[in-house]
Amino acid sequence: GKVHIKMTLTIPGCPMASYLTKEAQRAAQETEGVKEAEVELVFDPPWSPDMIPEETKKKLGLDK
Repeated sequence: GKVHIKMTLTIPGCPMASYLTKEAQRAAQETEGVKEAEVELVFDPPWSPDMIPEETKKKLGLDK
């Protein structure tokens, strides 16, 4: 029932950090069986485009 998410942003000073954190928490809490969700921002490992799943790269046209 309790979920702890470690989330890395593209840059430490991302102006969307608060919004993205809240949205990740909301989405997790809407998942069946989840009663509580906590999101922790981490920067290790640093973000890189290699972290984007292949399916997402295809949808964004980044697989070329």
